[in-house]
Amino acid sequence: MPLDAVSSDAAYSVCPHDCPSACALEVERIGKDRIGRVRGARGQTYTDGIVCAKVARYTERQHHPARLAVPLRRVGEKGGGHDAFRPISWNDALDEVAERLTLAAQRHGSETVWPYYYAGTMGLVQRDGLNRLRHVMRYSREDLTICNRLSDVGWLVGVGAKRGVDGREMARSDLIIVWGGNPVSTQVNAMTHIAKARRERGAKLVVIDPYRTGTAEIADLHLALLPGTDGALACAVMHVLFAEGFADRAYLARYTDDPAGLEAHLSTRTPEWAAAITGLDAAAITDFARLYGRTRRSFIRFGYGFSRSRNGAAQMFAALCLPAVTGAWQYEGGGAHYSNHGLVPIDRTLIEGLDRFDPSVRLLDQCRIGPVLCGDRRDLGDGPPVTALLIQNTNPMVVAPESALVHRGFRRDDLFVCVHEQFLTETAAMADIVLPATTFLEHDDLYTAGAHTYLQISRPVVPPYAECRSNHDMLCALAQRLGARHHGFDISAADMIDETLRASGLPGRDGFDEGVWRDFWPGFETGHFLDGFGHADGKFHFRADWRGLGPFYGELPEFPDHVAITDDGDPAHPFRMVPAPSRSFLNTSFNNTPSGIAREGRPTAMIHPKALARLGIGDGARVRIGNKKGSVVVHARAFDGLQPRVVVVEGLWPNHAFEDGIGINLLTSAEPGLPSGGGVFHDTSVWLKPA
Repeated sequence: MPLDAVSSDAAYSVCPHDCPSACALEVERIGKDRIGRVRGARGQTYTDGIVCAKVARYTERQHHPARLAVPLRRVGEKGGGHDAFRPISWNDALDEVAERLTLAAQRHGSETVWPYYYAGTMGLVQRDGLNRLRHVMRYSREDLTICNRLSDVGWLVGVGAKRGVDGREMARSDLIIVWGGNPVSTQVNAMTHIAKARRERGAKLVVIDPYRTGTAEIADLHLALLPGTDGALACAVMHVLFAEGFADRAYLARYTDDPAGLEAHLSTRTPEWAAAITGLDAAAITDFARLYGRTRRSFIRFGYGFSRSRNGAAQMFAALCLPAVTGAWQYEGGGAHYSNHGLVPIDRTLIEGLDRFDPSVRLLDQCRIGPVLCGDRRDLGDGPPVTALLIQNTNPMVVAPESALVHRGFRRDDLFVCVHEQFLTETAAMADIVLPATTFLEHDDLYTAGAHTYLQISRPVVPPYAECRSNHDMLCALAQRLGARHHGFDISAADMIDETLRASGLPGRDGFDEGVWRDFWPGFETGHFLDGFGHADGKFHFRADWRGLGPFYGELPEFPDHVAITDDGDPAHPFRMVPAPSRSFLNTSFNNTPSGIAREGRPTAMIHPKALARLGIGDGARVRIGNKKGSVVVHARAFDGLQPRVVVVEGLWPNHAFEDGIGINLLTSAEPGLPSGGGVFHDTSVWLKPA
């Protein structure tokens, strides 16, 4: 698509950030190399002209004065900031990286090198291309657990495929349940379709979340349960659905595997039982169950939040069973949605080098980067230590759990680190070589989406800033120096997109509206699983077969249930902390933009007034939050929109925003969730005291 495809001063693009919406964008262009306003594309019917405030002000990030412009070599102390680096040429930088990776592999074997990435961009070419280098060079593999592993597994064990009802159908629903998400802050497009249903159909909105989020503020009902207890709530709701005649027995007989077994299992899972676990009133649970049961067009929009517990997969599975019990999947505007990233089958062989994949190469859990770098043999096994990191699209010095271990590991003198980044993040500041990276507006990419049904292609809107290079271009240049041979290193990102579309049996870019997006909604019958769910028998499974989904399958129950394996506290750690997303930051993206910082203010803990009074802490006072891993100081905010045991700290602030120079993930655990790992950020018990 030429840069002037929209008009003389605008171009289409796709938002790359780690959000389900993958918004189609219209980007105002000011001159050759600057952008102005960013809007949601009006022709793409999920985005529908709407974009979040963060991306609407993307000029703050695109033209931020602190963007990296040239490669840097560290000449001072690790973590020393810009003064610790000196500019070097791209050739010298890549030569040094290649030499250091080669020497590390010669000394310890190829698995000593760990390419490490995540979702700073969600584009398939620029995000996942690092795997191609990994597979060709036989570097350690990376288990991508940090975000959605737990919720993925919980969804798949019931539905059998990673897709759900079209999110646009929320506009035709009579009851919408936002469970474990806060779309007012994190998925504004979903609120567009919810608002339409409320305005045109009088639809009710229910929010299930441990605290009164911006979405819960405008809901008709908010169920503020204790973190990690969603499975108990779901089981009690299903108990009422069966007991009071709301179960659709004809649907159950045709589309599910063992409704009789489920009903018998739930006979003791009463609202009173769940009330003791969740902290909710039994009457409120019953009322919600009746509202859900009598509403055919009921739509559950699942978020990632409730899954971030050790029992997260079991929680997702239990909640997911509700529309199968009522048969809500049968109706337009009914059923459930979590993610459509599996809707369009993409052949990723070329992008990721899967033709060179060897499962015998060591697999390391990205959530456990702290223990890995500190030599934990539970992670390393009999293999070598990690002595070289090549990092793209993530900032583990802030976002990874158990920050103390992460920081200690990065400070090792024998660890070589290369970071390819847009800014000198906390992680980049620990690197030996820093390479300047393009933004999404400066390179080609291909995007699937969680929230909608479109596959999208983006092209450059402006030229790369200064000496910035895309992830793809950097990897191709590094591969040449390393002797890594693969067709994917010999072609451009645009050609890679075209070849990937052909290999996937998909239309070329000429078959995409405006050259950017194409709707792959499969139609009502398939979209609602009326021609079968994703399992081999075509049924929704109430009997969960966890065996193929992770090594710890034996610790999870067959039927949906509350799984009491969370960090539920003790007398020394009586509070449950949730480090939730903020409205203005997206992980650590945007936490350096002026508007985001101005809106969020400072690191703050939302604490119930009763808890503050009991502790003798005033509203706005400094409070220290801690556990066995350490403690941080934030300011308290009296907030009655949560249970007195719950503490919420919104936003991934930079480490320097905290008095002790280390952020909130100091307190979170790298312990894996069941059955196959996953970030357990919302499963953290703490103590509070005046600072």
